[in-house]
Amino acid sequence: MQKRRTKIVATLGPASSSPEVIEKLILAGMDVARLNFSHGTADDHRERAQTVRALAAQHKKCVAIMGDLQGPKIRIARFSNGQIELVAGQPFTLSNKHPLEDGNEKIVGIDYPTLIHDCKPGDELLLDDGRVVLEVNQVDDHAVHTTVTQGGPLSNNKGINRRGGGISAPSLTDKDKADIQTIAELELDYVAVSFPRQGSDIEEARHLLEAAGSKAWIIAKIERAEAVIDDNALDELIMASDGVMVARGDLGVEVGDARLAGIQKRIILHARTYNKLVITATQMMESMVSSPLPTRAEVSDVANAVLDYTDAVMLSAESASGRYPVEAVKAMARVCLGAEQEPGTTKSQHRLGETFTRCDETIALSAMYAANHFHGIKAIVSLTESGHTPLIMSRIRSGVPIYCYTSHPATERRVALFRGVYALPFDTRSMDREQVSASAVEALVESGQLNKGEWAIITRGDTNQDGGTNTLRVVCAE
Repeated sequence: MQKRRTKIVATLGPASSSPEVIEKLILAGMDVARLNFSHGTADDHRERAQTVRALAAQHKKCVAIMGDLQGPKIRIARFSNGQIELVAGQPFTLSNKHPLEDGNEKIVGIDYPTLIHDCKPGDELLLDDGRVVLEVNQVDDHAVHTTVTQGGPLSNNKGINRRGGGISAPSLTDKDKADIQTIAELELDYVAVSFPRQGSDIEEARHLLEAAGSKAWIIAKIERAEAVIDDNALDELIMASDGVMVARGDLGVEVGDARLAGIQKRIILHARTYNKLVITATQMMESMVSSPLPTRAEVSDVANAVLDYTDAVMLSAESASGRYPVEAVKAMARVCLGAEQEPGTTKSQHRLGETFTRCDETIALSAMYAANHFHGIKAIVSLTESGHTPLIMSRIRSGVPIYCYTSHPATERRVALFRGVYALPFDTRSMDREQVSASAVEALVESGQLNKGEWAIITRGDTNQDGGTNTLRVVCAE
């Protein structure tokens, strides 16, 4: 049976919080459960995390958990009637002083006072993910005065973006800092940082996580125009993080839909070049919020991300609040498997002609070259402490599965996000050194992943240290 290499991140929410649904999501193919800290309480997230861990263990699955910080979402306040209708050409004011519960067709309060310093006449403000567009006419001490250029319905608490970026809100809010404490307490595997502008935003998050005792890897959500203004800005965020998310909602609003697809491909390429993870997200199967089947356009969207070699594709509302959360995971898994059958997904030109900087990197990429050019190789085994070696391996296009052998449960869960990598618990501490390779191959044969007479590559280190991989062996199952 063909293994799916692209991983699936599914957001848990009101439609997917019960043990029954979470169990179905795991069995349908959820590799990473996303807890959205924009919604719910710490107790809600605690209960969901405990349920995921218990059910994953019950079914002997490795499922990582990601906490997604809310970040500085800039929003309008609320309307006295809950919703208004704006018409192109009419004036509309965003005010720091207007009562937050009393918005109307002429004026609404805002929860971000600094907006008046981030705008100037001629700017475009986009509300509700760009569904409503305002042109700034005038800014005074307490309000931004605009003209509606694209009208439509507008309801409570909708987000505000500025075309081209430039909103100066800090990446980490007081709420985010409190949520980091919860994330550390729950021992989550990944943390997604919302709206980072530069590498220092990620370093601040890393410092707070370490101070709280968390070893979670950090995913930088690329959703500000400033983050993709040029390659230097993008690479700074990629290098500071452990992985990135192509967060196409706010990013698409700020850079414009026309540029989004090209930028997505650039982010995926750069992340892979720097040996970092990449998740493609937002509205991938949006119609499945209310439909049991995706559209052809959505199928193509997911497949194109797979063909670009993203590590994972993500479901948001589809699995969190939609009517068909399990069907959405199944559909995404089916599309990923279909796209991965294309020959180009196993042929790599990645980093040909480049030099290596680390011993474990040299071994990892040598293993992938051997696997892709010796067709007798049916499996790659990486004995690892941190998961770094299989991470580097997974940057290379290949149809050969990579098995992460580790004695650390946290590493098992972490690699659940790595494309084409599958974790198997394996403890070498009680084995003689010469026994390890034979036992590693035997474990693959016993689990049905390798047949007798087939070849496997095994990489390992002389010591149990991070980054210590320095040995490669090609062995035959007997």
